[in-house]
Amino acid sequence: MGELTDKLRSFLGERRYAVLGTHDPDGGIRLTPIWFLFEDDRFYFASSSGSRKVKNLERSVSASVVVDAREPGRERWVSASGPVEILRDGEAQSINARIRRRYLAPKALDGPIGAALAASDDVTLRLAPTAWRSWAAPIVESPERWFLAVDA
Repeated sequence: MGELTDKLRSFLGERRYAVLGTHDPDGGIRLTPIWFLFEDDRFYFASSSGSRKVKNLERSVSASVVVDAREPGRERWVSASGPVEILRDGEAQSINARIRRRYLAPKALDGPIGAALAASDDVTLRLAPTAWRSWAAPIVESPERWFLAVDA
């Protein structure tokens, strides 16, 4: 699949978690679970300018992201890759505030957690995908029968 559909846009508009992949200097891939905002067919990620993922992107501007859903019988994922721009100053602060509002409960947003994130996340990473992939499990009548029970 090389095209972003309205159904996939809707999926990416839901409150989910992503995994961002950047290139480490030694050739390895750094995978980072991360909150995101998806608007105008671009991903936005709040980050600290001192983080390894930002250092990686200052050196190599391409990255990949995957967003998945793990509902039994309805699993799916969307992956994208492309260049990343590092946004700074007021533009970054505005977008990062919107990302925090997307994930934090109002009490956490107005408390020490929101304040700590606002203080540390001073840049925004904007990924403009040039390639897309996706997969979805077929919907089955009784998805639970396809999965083994796991004892806790």
